[in-house]
Amino acid sequence: MKIVVIGGTGLIGSKTVAILRQGGHEVIAASPKSGVNTITGEGLKAAMAGARVVIDLSNSPSFEDRAVLEFFEASGRNLLAAETAAGVQHHVALSIVGTDRSPDNSYFRAKVAQEKLIEASGIPYTIIRATQFLEFLGGIAASSADGNTVRLSPGLFQPIAADDVAPVVAEVALAAPRNGIVEIAGPERAPFNEIVARYLKAVGDPREVVRDPEARYFGSRVEERSLVPLGEARLGRIGLDEWLRRSRAVA
Repeated sequence: MKIVVIGGTGLIGSKTVAILRQGGHEVIAASPKSGVNTITGEGLKAAMAGARVVIDLSNSPSFEDRAVLEFFEASGRNLLAAETAAGVQHHVALSIVGTDRSPDNSYFRAKVAQEKLIEASGIPYTIIRATQFLEFLGGIAASSADGNTVRLSPGLFQPIAADDVAPVVAEVALAAPRNGIVEIAGPERAPFNEIVARYLKAVGDPREVVRDPEARYFGSRVEERSLVPLGEARLGRIGLDEWLRRSRAVA
């Protein structure tokens, strides 16, 4: 089966492509570097020819409010139009748990816009909403830092490892479309500030994490359950300690 992975060279994309290829599928790892650009439309028609499934793992190069919305809207429209023309039978997209519960977060608003385009496209689809990736903990700490202090909400946090995300993406892509949402999260749920404090301590970062209920996460206040699944979710197996152990082994 031919499967096109948009963003196929990224963190999740590269792992998903490897899994699908090991399964014997014809996989196109599409990205601007490979001549497939969802913003300009370059290479889309050729990439989609004969494809049965498309997995959209694209990400905006800018997180600025207007730029990120324009990216996901333009990319989504171009990609879905090309899929419709090619007769693609299943569109899979990776989104974020709680993306519809944090209206002040511009990135989340852009992902909501992307989801709405998918739902209205008429193409059978499955949207996978994942919690934040463990791989992003360092970046999250940096974005919340003020000198030697990192201010974070005590709202609940349940990060997932990329190595737990990719197998689910591959599995969903090979299954029948849900025409709905699947949620995935990590195995550990704890206050946001506590998980980041554990991470910083483990990597030898001396910055102090301060519990601050008013701290914003990319512009949005984090309520107790803003960033975690509210209902049924598939849980990964790799917790923070195991992920850190694996990271050290690779380094």
